[in-house]
Amino acid sequence: MRENVILRINQIKGVHTLQSVMAVLNIDRTKAIKLLSSLRKKGYVKTKRLSNNKRVYEISPENRVGGADYVEILNKNSPIKISLSNNYKIHKEKVSLEEILVIAIKSKNFRQILASLGLFKKIHNWTELYRISKEENLNRKICALHELAKKIIKTRKITKRFENSAKPKKNKKYIYLIDGLNSKDFKDIEKKWKVYIPFNKSDLEDYK
Repeated sequence: MRENVILRINQIKGVHTLQSVMAVLNIDRTKAIKLLSSLRKKGYVKTKRLSNNKRVYEISPENRVGGADYVEILNKNSPIKISLSNNYKIHKEKVSLEEILVIAIKSKNFRQILASLGLFKKIHNWTELYRISKEENLNRKICALHELAKKIIKTRKITKRFENSAKPKKNKKYIYLIDGLNSKDFKDIEKKWKVYIPFNKSDLEDYK
């Protein structure tokens, strides 16, 4: 029975409408609705509504794995939307925005880090972020990004403890958020934190 379910899922894996499921499987509307309902109950289907109120179905064996969806959380909290070829699940009952920010920075991915700037509008647990970022040695990067975020959105105030711990000493070398990328517009931030910013003003237009 499970083999039949997996076979069906593999046949329609991806994003579908009811009509496309009917077409791919060559079944009528009633059978398509029944199949989607059955797969949803088993955890293989996520249903979303588009702006035109049309339903689409994300069908994948990975949906059943459980855990928080990194892309979904990031997209929900940022005007910059991302997509990943691999469905990145975080296997915890509850994932904080502070953790999502750290994951985005560690990705060293231009689009993910750009999207993560939107998180500073909602992040408020600086104690947790300080703990996580210290473990990952990301304090300077987070402070540099926070200062950049302040230029484009209303952000929550970072704690003095966090800022003081991240301030680079004179002999500290510059570090990259993304290897080889630096900004022509935010040299003040780069100089203050000795962190190369990979974005220019034009990259931040979606935050206006």
